[in-house]
Amino acid sequence: MAHAFNLQQREMPSRVLSQFLAGRPGAAQRAGVKALRENSVASNLSLDDLTKLLGSYGMSKAGVPVTEETAMRVSAVYACVDRIVGAIATLPLGIYERAGEARKPVEHDYHWMLNERANEDMSAADAWSQLVANKLFGGDGYAELLRPSMSSARVIGWKPHHWSRVTPFRDHKSKRKYFRVLPDTGGPAYVLDQADMVQLTSLGYDGLTSPSPITYAAREAIGTALAQQDFAGRFFSEGAVFDYALQTDQGMNGEQVKDLREQLLSRVSGSRAPLILAGGLKPAQLTINPKDAEILGTRLFSVEEICRIFGVPPYLVGHTEKNSSWGTGMESQGANFKRYTLLKHLVQIAQELNHKLWPTRQRYFVQHVTAELERGDFKSRMEGYRTALGRAGERPIMTTNEVRRAENLPPAPGGDSLEPLAAAGNATGDSKTNDGPTADDDTTNPGEQNAKPSAE
Repeated sequence: MAHAFNLQQREMPSRVLSQFLAGRPGAAQRAGVKALRENSVASNLSLDDLTKLLGSYGMSKAGVPVTEETAMRVSAVYACVDRIVGAIATLPLGIYERAGEARKPVEHDYHWMLNERANEDMSAADAWSQLVANKLFGGDGYAELLRPSMSSARVIGWKPHHWSRVTPFRDHKSKRKYFRVLPDTGGPAYVLDQADMVQLTSLGYDGLTSPSPITYAAREAIGTALAQQDFAGRFFSEGAVFDYALQTDQGMNGEQVKDLREQLLSRVSGSRAPLILAGGLKPAQLTINPKDAEILGTRLFSVEEICRIFGVPPYLVGHTEKNSSWGTGMESQGANFKRYTLLKHLVQIAQELNHKLWPTRQRYFVQHVTAELERGDFKSRMEGYRTALGRAGERPIMTTNEVRRAENLPPAPGGDSLEPLAAAGNATGDSKTNDGPTADDDTTNPGEQNAKPSAE
């Protein structure tokens, strides 16, 4: 007997399908699902969230969907993310202790997990790369702080989570933020308190999540770049010829049409034999050529637009069409890249870690060591070191061992003094004055010795 299902009576959600789509970016798009319909059911996800995952939210005006996966195919996007992620992942995180108005570097247990090994499966560099990349692509970067037990305040590691697997929400009574996490290894979802989750937000943060720079600000630029790449690829794969038609004012019999079709098919299959036109046939171009369409100029503009959104100078991604206004020397360019691009990410990371690692004590803090980004050539460094050591009797700001440590050299005996070089030399007797012989000198002038009469 046939049974009739009343879909208006009760919703029939699929929790498994929702978890599958939420945990695999672009899965719905690869399956051919383009947009939501009236009878679509969302379980554990809001309608807006599910729309974003299905790909219709990121559709550009060029007709190309812009997602994390498709954006990575644009070389400018890949290079911009790689420059930012690579710089942050390779910068060491120093741990310091406050001592009044001064600070000093200390050896701490957290140094290993922040600079060497984040957890058993990931190195610190890999974990930082994933965390920052998630922020640049998804708007928010999430990292779970691993503790030996639920009641422990000590952190033994940390693990980044993909932005699509984390859902922030607030408790209505306490207004405290929590994070629902869907594990990438399978298993049921679990909830973390805000004290156990590091969240790096982006511009447009609303208290829970941030809009994705890819689908919010760079959607049209990336979509245009993808459409241009697709057009260029198809243009060259089809023999770099334009779409055209053959027109004539005279009629053609069946034999002439058959011969003409064979010639056209042979050229499409790869033959470059000349096309013989008879019976008054004339070619008429149907599509504009790349020069008239300004394809090259548009692609260059797309690179600049993408670099502008990520805050990366174009010369760092190989775009040298115009002269850089970021300085000429490597030291100047590295300092500007740190100041205008990296600093906002580095300060955010340090403040978030300081609050989560030491929530009640203000004794320790972390800060990135960025000296390597501003490292000049050998001559410039030596000139700077001479000034820092106090040349010409000036008050020094660095010791000899601090300079040697900056150059990865072992410490020297007596190199921890802050005395000027000239004063230190006089104190140790290295500097002598040439005021003539003294009473303690055993040497005499050979000329004077010859001039003295002999005792005999």
